[in-house]
Order: sequence, then C-alpha cells, then structure tokens
Amino acid sequence: MSTLSITVRPVENGAVHIHPAGEIDADNCGDLRETVGGLLATEQPKLIKMDMSQVGFIDSVGIGSLVACYHAAAASGVRLLVINPTAYVHRILYVSGLLGLFGSPAHLPEQGRQPETASVGGVDPIR
Repeated sequence: MSTLSITVRPVENGAVHIHPAGEIDADNCGDLRETVGGLLATEQPKLIKMDMSQVGFIDSVGIGSLVACYHAAAASGVRLLVINPTAYVHRILYVSGLLGLFGSPAHLPEQGRQPETASVGGVDPIR
C-alpha cells in the first residue's frame, strides 16, 4: 500500500496551495480528488497550485485523478496549475501530453543549467 499525505494552505491573492507528498496511485488517488472537491465546495479559490515537488511516483490512475481535479476546478471557474514537478512527474506529464494543460514548463528549470563549482583557495578547479 502506498503512502500519500496532502497539505492545503491558502496563499496570496485568493490562491490555495495543495502539496501532496508520497505516491499518487490507484490506492489513494481518491484522496486527491476529495481534497480538491472539498476545497471547491467550501472556499472557491481563484487559483489552485498543486505542488508536486514531493511526489515520487504517479501511475495512470493518479494522472486520471489529476485530470479530474483539473476539470472539476475548471467547471467551477478555478485554474489548477501543477508547480514544481519532480523529474519523474514532469516526464510522465510530458509523455502523456499534459504539461500544457497544467501550465507546467516544457523543460525542468535545472535542465541545461551548469552546476556551480566552488573555488578552492581562490583557484577554480580544473574542469
């Protein structure tokens, strides 16, 4: 059985931050739908930011749940964005063609960026 914890907190300008942590799969994806559905029924935020930075795994049923959350939010006039996807989540959204739907960037920010190296004693290390 997989483990998923979900925290919800309001942020600026009527937005809400939902932060799932763990794995999103057939065992627990209903928790994510219930969280978004409950939020839409009680608070009507202007924007939902789904922070996926702590999601290590998501299966096809979890992706379906995420899409269902998106459509539920859209039906209520609320935008749902996926932010900070892990490399794995980003790849799954890319392969499934869903990056644009969730407003995620086409490339992860850390891709293409050179790692910084520290100098030792004022001398840059040899590359």
